[in-house]
Amino acid sequence: MLRRIADHLFWTGRNLERAEWRARLVDVNYHLLIETPPRDAQPWEPLLAIFGESELFKQRYATADEASVLNFFTLDLENPNSIRSCIDIARNNASALRHYISSELWLDLNTLYLAARDWTPELFKSPGVFDFFSELTDSFYRIAGIRLSTLPRDQAYDFMQIGIMLERAEEVSRLLDVKYHFLLPRLEDVGGAIDLLRWGAVLRTASALEAYRKRHGTAIRVENIIDMLLFDPAFPRSARYSIELAEASLRRTSQRTGEVSSAAMEAAGKLLAELRTARPGEVLGAGLHEFLLHIQDSCAVISNRVFEQYLKAG
Repeated sequence: MLRRIADHLFWTGRNLERAEWRARLVDVNYHLLIETPPRDAQPWEPLLAIFGESELFKQRYATADEASVLNFFTLDLENPNSIRSCIDIARNNASALRHYISSELWLDLNTLYLAARDWTPELFKSPGVFDFFSELTDSFYRIAGIRLSTLPRDQAYDFMQIGIMLERAEEVSRLLDVKYHFLLPRLEDVGGAIDLLRWGAVLRTASALEAYRKRHGTAIRVENIIDMLLFDPAFPRSARYSIELAEASLRRTSQRTGEVSSAAMEAAGKLLAELRTARPGEVLGAGLHEFLLHIQDSCAVISNRVFEQYLKAG
């Protein structure tokens, strides 16, 4: 496969996944602030910090209020990682892939792109933030379902899958970091009603609440949440599950090119081994924030090696 085509596939998948998780993270932060009135003067700042976009935001907006942050993360085309920008990038990459993706996938992605062109800040007033993100999440679910049910499991599928799963592993680690590192409760609040409500919101963001209850019951325990979102081998939004699928796609890609292994596959295998053997209690004891940063850094290493080996123009 041409490197240019592989690059388009990788970034179509990665930006679709990034847009979906951006929507999820903004949505959960919005609901947390409604359900648990904030103590801080600018409660949206943690979201900017966790994405490392505080400086870019300050260049364009005076204060980190709700309207400004919603616009920055959702609509702002000057922010290359806004939901609107990610949808644009995904669609523009997909437009070069008409012979590699299904017509159904292209139609639904293009429909979302055309709808996003008409987005304005007024959508946050009517139909409102909740309805806007609910409808947007449904669009992402539909696109994901079409991809899974219409694309043959070939090289094109694997390059898109690698992009999606690397992004997913990074984003679920950011989701946990938003709650655990930047929204740490006061000591007297740990285990209280507000703290448990926030953890429940984290599970809802990853569409994990029902799966969690089936596995662990209704009691919210931090160790069980971390186990499900980072180390669960069967939950499709866990970091381990995501890296399992990325590593499998990299392995098939190596086999197609006649390689025994590759630098990208080895990096994915190393992270996967860590996620298979780590335990929630150990990670909490050693520092959850540091472990989450390690996952993000490892995903960046894998992505860079994928680029060097398969995507970089010769």
